Amino acid sequence: MGAVSPETSPLLAVAPRDRRRRVVNRIMEVVASIAALAAVALLLLVIGSVVVKGISALSFSFITQNPAPFGQPGGGIANSIVGTAELVGIASLIAIPIGILIGIYTAEFAPSWIGNSVRFSLDILNGVPTIVTGVFIFGLLVVGSQQSGWAGSVALAIVMLPIVARSAQEVLALVPRSLHEAALALGLKRWRVVLRIVIPTAAGGLVTGAVLGIARVAGETAPLLFTSSVFSNLGITTSPSQALPNIPVTIFTLSESPSPTDHARAWAAALILIFMVLVLNIVARTFHDRSRRRLRG
Repeated sequence: MGAVSPETSPLLAVAPRDRRRRVVNRIMEVVASIAALAAVALLLLVIGSVVVKGISALSFSFITQNPAPFGQPGGGIANSIVGTAELVGIASLIAIPIGILIGIYTAEFAPSWIGNSVRFSLDILNGVPTIVTGVFIFGLLVVGSQQSGWAGSVALAIVMLPIVARSAQEVLALVPRSLHEAALALGLKRWRVVLRIVIPTAAGGLVTGAVLGIARVAGETAPLLFTSSVFSNLGITTSPSQALPNIPVTIFTLSESPSPTDHARAWAAALILIFMVLVLNIVARTFHDRSRRRLRG
C-alpha cells in the first residue's frame, strides 16, 4: 500500500487549517480580554481620579448645607441635590409612562411597518445630541419667558423617552408567545392578555428600563444649561416654575471658578453624582437579573 499524501487524505489536509483556526481563535480571545480589561481599567481610573480629587472636600455638611453667599468660604450642595431629584422626578413622571405605552403598542398592537418605523424613530431620537434637545426646549419654552424646572424636566424627559421605550420594546418581545396563545385560547381579550399576563411577566424588565433612563439623565448638563441654570437664590427651591439648582450645572459652575477650593468642591459634587448613578445602575441590574430568571422560568 502506498504512502498517504495530504492530497489524497482529506483529514490530513484539514489538520493544518484546524490548527490555524485554533491559533486565530486564541489570539482573538486574548485581544478581547485585553479590551475588556482596558475598559474596566478606564472606569477605575475615572472613578479613582474623582475620589482622590474630591474626597478632601466631601463631608456631611457639604451634603446637608446650602451654598455660602458669594465670597464666603464653606457651604454645600443641598439645594442642588434637591433640585436634581425634583428635575429627574418630574422628567420620570413624563417619560416613563409614555415610553412604556409606546413599547406596549409597538410590541402588542401595532402592525409591523408601524412598529419598525417607531423603533427607527426612537433610535434616531436617542442619537440626537442632548445639547440640541436643550436648544430646542430653550426656543420652545424659555425664549419669551424664563428658565424653569418645567423646561429642564421636559428636556430631560425627551432624553429619557427613547431609552425607556426601546427597553420596553425589547423586554416585551421576550415574553413567550405561548403565554399569549394560551390566554387567547381561553377567550381573554387582547387588552386583558397584555394587562394581566404580559405586563406582570415583564415587570422587572420594564422597571430596569425605567431605572436606566433615570440614570442616563441624572448627569445631563447640556439641556439644563439652557433651561435651568439661572438661579434666583442659593437656598432650596422646590417650585418648578423657577430655575432649579442641580448637581450637573453646579459642577460646571464650580469648575469654571479660578479658586482651587471650588475645584475641589466640584470634584466632590461629581463624586456624589457618580455614587447616585452607581446606585441606580445596581438597582437596574438587580431588576434585570430577576426579570431574566422569571422569563426563563
